[in-house]
Amino acid sequence: MSSSTYDKTDQLVANTLRLLAVDAIQAANSGHPGLPLGAADAITVLWTRFLKHHPADPSWPDRDRFVLSAGHGSALLYSLLHLFGYPISLDELQHFRQWGYVTAGHPEYDPERGIEVTTGPLGQGISNAVGMAIAERWLAARFNKPAFPVVDHYTYVLAGDGDLMEGVSHEAASLAGHLGLGKLIVLYDDNHISIDGPTDLAFTEDVLLRFEAYGWHVQRVDGHQMPEIDAAIRKAQAETDRPSIIACRTHIGYGSPRQDTAKVHGEPLGPEGVKATKRFFGFPEDETFYIPEEARARVEAMKAAGAAAYEQWHAMMQAYQEAYPDLAQTWKLFINGALPTGWEQYLPDFTGEKPLATRATSGKVLDAIVPQLPMLLGGSADLTGSNKTKPKDAKDIQPGDFSGNYIHYGVREHGMAAIMNGLATHYVRPYGGTFLVFSDYLRGALRASALMNLPVIYVFTHDSIGLGEDGPTHQPIEHLMSLRAMPNLVTIRPADGNETAQAWKVALERQGPTALILTRQSVPQITPKDNALAKGAYILSEPEVDPEIILIATGSEVALALEAQSVLAEKGIAARVVSMPSWELFDAQEADYRMTVLPANKPKLAIEAGSTLAWARYVGLNGDVIGIDQFGASGPGKLLFEKYGFTVENVVAKALGLLTS
Repeated sequence: MSSSTYDKTDQLVANTLRLLAVDAIQAANSGHPGLPLGAADAITVLWTRFLKHHPADPSWPDRDRFVLSAGHGSALLYSLLHLFGYPISLDELQHFRQWGYVTAGHPEYDPERGIEVTTGPLGQGISNAVGMAIAERWLAARFNKPAFPVVDHYTYVLAGDGDLMEGVSHEAASLAGHLGLGKLIVLYDDNHISIDGPTDLAFTEDVLLRFEAYGWHVQRVDGHQMPEIDAAIRKAQAETDRPSIIACRTHIGYGSPRQDTAKVHGEPLGPEGVKATKRFFGFPEDETFYIPEEARARVEAMKAAGAAAYEQWHAMMQAYQEAYPDLAQTWKLFINGALPTGWEQYLPDFTGEKPLATRATSGKVLDAIVPQLPMLLGGSADLTGSNKTKPKDAKDIQPGDFSGNYIHYGVREHGMAAIMNGLATHYVRPYGGTFLVFSDYLRGALRASALMNLPVIYVFTHDSIGLGEDGPTHQPIEHLMSLRAMPNLVTIRPADGNETAQAWKVALERQGPTALILTRQSVPQITPKDNALAKGAYILSEPEVDPEIILIATGSEVALALEAQSVLAEKGIAARVVSMPSWELFDAQEADYRMTVLPANKPKLAIEAGSTLAWARYVGLNGDVIGIDQFGASGPGKLLFEKYGFTVENVVAKALGLLTS
């Protein structure tokens, strides 16, 4: 049987996947049967005839990636993974959406089980896939040699109408078309139904015409005709200079009593509906989680091609290691998420230098370390000059040339963040910049970074009212606190160049996302090169006698605290200055250390140009905070700091007030 010939056993595989998903959803009495019933034919074609993978080693570096962007169809993915022999047991399927089982309501990042990314928030998965496809091209440009295709695989996506409505998918798809990502292939489950009803309630555009305008190769097929889907994927593979989208016209809830209705999108079919659906497909009505032997045997036979490709690749890599030993060693660093030994010695020392904005010192750090870290891939959402994210020797990535190490993402903050998540799943260490206030625009993808605990570095500059004349639309107020509230995210607001250098060190050495919060305005160099930023907070300046009060500050306000300390000393008041660049890092320290830095019996005054919400956890109910709980204003940054109380006089007055209250 040729690879493009389909028979009743292929249909049996598709129906097995459908009904495994239906049974899982019914057992949970929760889930989304519509997509698994409708999309199973297209997915069967992809997984049995095209997807290069090896379930015995799910993390094989040169595997094809499959992203279920329409993550509500997770029961279909789990059924696939179980049937193909990934570590998803039948027991896991039978406990779909239950506490303590890996078969969560939406797929959660677990590449060892075949789950490439966390999906569910629509638009994220297809946008992550753009990052994966960029990574494939970028790694190939670095490691492939004649006769050694170390990196040569596709990224496939199953996306739905909702994915293609979400704005983030527009941003990412536009960039994918610009870059000509020919190994990105999207299967669009075009079923014309959304939660509210028919998609034409709100979605009547010509989707394929839009993607054609983005520079994509487009096709339309009957999503229930396997030979048509097969032929379309082959045409997509032959189109090497453009990403491809294949609109598979399907029937949501295919074969069920609720076919083509909105109700089947997100509700179990019910006992009688399940029986009727099984009857339609000729499956035993009263048997659950039934897997016909013919279906299992067909899947096993189809896995052979992936196993052969796996063995060939590993044999090639043995020869590659002998032919290109240095490249092979660098490759191991990439796939292990490791950094070269001794890279940190290149971190610059800013001691004694003139005042500089921390965005500028961040740029100098990148100038120094990027040549030592080949796995770094930088970028900015059209704010390169402002974010200082492009090292002096960096080269742009552009269509047809992926040898560079810098991406111009355009004005696409959300797309940038989602793409960086895809890059980070694919052996790349990405960082990307925008203004802190626009962290709002990318928050969905930032949250996904945190959910997956990916080592993505967010460079957020223009961190306060200090940016000045652009006014309140560009002046972040609540953003620092909102970022600190996000689990798994470490937020760092350095005080000067040396803290900025240490912030980069922390960000690069940790597993998980990091937000660097950097100034536009210049700040003096006030901390030593070997400062204790990695501990989150530390005593920067201690009086000669036991301190009567503790001044806690972050970022540009640390210098203000030092000035106030001097004035208080003139008044006979001994004050300690604590630099506190990261709450998360500080909270991770031992209790003894935290109590040494911020003893409970001392009054505390915090100083930060942002929301005061939650500072009470450190200053106590009897402490005080100088912050901003209103929007900013347009005017010179220095004047705004004065108007909002960030002056030596106000800090001293607040400190004296605490001591006399």
